[in-house]
Amino acid sequence: MDTIGIVCEADHPVFGRAAERLAARGFGVEFFSPGEPLGPDALDGLDALANTVLSPRSFAVLREADRAGLETWNGYAPTTMLSCRLLSLHALDRLGCQVPSTGPSETDGDAVERARFRWDQPTAARADVPVERVRTEPVTYRYYAVDDGVETHVHAMVLRSELDGYRPAAEEADVDVELATRVRELLDRFGARTVAVDFVATREAFFAVDVDPAPDFFGTDLDRRIADSIASLATIGA
Repeated sequence: MDTIGIVCEADHPVFGRAAERLAARGFGVEFFSPGEPLGPDALDGLDALANTVLSPRSFAVLREADRAGLETWNGYAPTTMLSCRLLSLHALDRLGCQVPSTGPSETDGDAVERARFRWDQPTAARADVPVERVRTEPVTYRYYAVDDGVETHVHAMVLRSELDGYRPAAEEADVDVELATRVRELLDRFGARTVAVDFVATREAFFAVDVDPAPDFFGTDLDRRIADSIASLATIGA
């Protein structure tokens, strides 16, 4: 029986359901708390590892898993590169997305300060990168992509921006074919299994403004797609 490790709390509203699906298929599932260090010994006996948080400790775990030849969701390199805001925005720009200007020499003063790396602990990250403020409405369109080993599924949600200090429950949105294509291309470019890209609308276009290589999937019903994707890692390592 293959055993899959998941770095998240066992009661996570989305990954907890995905784990139940994996267990129903005969996989062993072991949860690792995101706040606890995870040494090489903890990886023994695992056939795959899924990380769901962005923190220094989770990066170290993914690096150790790569060294051990353990299949991961996402890997150390994709997670590291896509967590870097400047790199991920540059990649989206090269793929044909509209992206905001970044850096003090590029923005015109109407900017918001963002951290260089995306963390799930924002207070631990220094906000030192000016990013042009491009939104004209208080809505974010979040595009989730999940590769199950056969095809990449894209799901869109609409939610209030965190910048407005209020976020109601996320709601499903129609998928824009062009935006979905760019998100799939980003996933392929970095060899990732999952990613979320935030878009905001202006009067002229959609702008890609943020990338999350460890999305929480809150408000979605993607637990089956997630389970399919994580299960396919064990097949790769077989």
